[in-house]
Amino acid sequence: MKKITMTAMATIMALGMTVAAQADIVIGATVSATGPASYLGDPEAKTLEMLTEKLNAEGGINGEKIKLVLYDDNGDPNKARTFATRLVEDDEVVAIIGGTTTGTSMSIIPVAEDAKVPFISLAGAIEIIDPVRKFVFKTPHTDRMACQKIFEDMKKQGITKIGLISGTDGFGASMEAQCKKVVGDYGIEIVAAETYGPQDADMTPQLTNLRGAKGIQAILNPGFGQGPSIVTRNYAQLGIDLPLYQSHGVASDGFIKLAGAKAAEGVRLPGTALIVSDLLKDDDPQKAVVVAYKTDFENKNNAAVSTFGGYAHDAFNILVDAIKRAGSTEPEAIRDAIEQTSGLVGTTGIVTMKPDDHLGLDLSAFRMLEIKDGKWTLIE
Repeated sequence: MKKITMTAMATIMALGMTVAAQADIVIGATVSATGPASYLGDPEAKTLEMLTEKLNAEGGINGEKIKLVLYDDNGDPNKARTFATRLVEDDEVVAIIGGTTTGTSMSIIPVAEDAKVPFISLAGAIEIIDPVRKFVFKTPHTDRMACQKIFEDMKKQGITKIGLISGTDGFGASMEAQCKKVVGDYGIEIVAAETYGPQDADMTPQLTNLRGAKGIQAILNPGFGQGPSIVTRNYAQLGIDLPLYQSHGVASDGFIKLAGAKAAEGVRLPGTALIVSDLLKDDDPQKAVVVAYKTDFENKNNAAVSTFGGYAHDAFNILVDAIKRAGSTEPEAIRDAIEQTSGLVGTTGIVTMKPDDHLGLDLSAFRMLEIKDGKWTLIE
């Protein structure tokens, strides 16, 4: 078979066609490799392809190789649902990885639940796993956890009054709601709140309103995509002299590039060990895993590793581990094994699932980060 070039691969994915080799265990994926969330979905797609290739080169799972059926949903929830249905009905997959965004993940959930096929989401909103659904799991920390980690840091800084500027997309709206639910637990008051749309190109009016709010000591931006970068640039342009916190939804070098290193200076957010792998202590239980993934990804793709590719890395390894332990490729047996995952070291943390916890991470899995001189630094 002729080697597929990266250009050809991108064309195939854009057309929604499958990328796979003949094999025994069929795993499905639908991610946003192109479109407005491509900076999330592209590294996810590359990671799944890389890990599949590596596993098959090592002999697969118990001698059976993996067939990866990968679709690009372009960030469109309707396409994601269509591809999920195709994965189940036509491709007969044993499990689905994907749902780059909250919107696409929520559209895949009913398909997976109806078909009784395990689905591991790569999106952040807590609604994906709360309430717990039998066949639905996820790898990123939840937006509620991000709020809690941020508020822990604010409390340490003596911050008691803040403003919110939130995106109105699925992730932004969900995180805003979760932050409002838990903020009182930390003795912090939201004194003003503003929003912006996914297509907005200037948040100066909203930030001006927040700056004028009485007693405000910091501003938090629940959001992902280009919005937080615009907020950060406008923040600097207005000369707002208050701490700016962002969400884990922008924890990548791409955010610093879009916002500009000077504008992003001092921004704080919760992120994963993967972003600061070179700063981890040698005895950190995640160091070997994140360094190995970072090295493999960057050598293969000639591009910086990202948090979002890390979510796909963990989903793939959780699934492979479950199939091995299940000793079966029956979807329900795999589902049961995923739920029994214990002590699996990933890029996002050490995963231990339970029947009432289909994430398996706690706040200790988050690292609080700050941007200094255009680079990520650990502040704890």
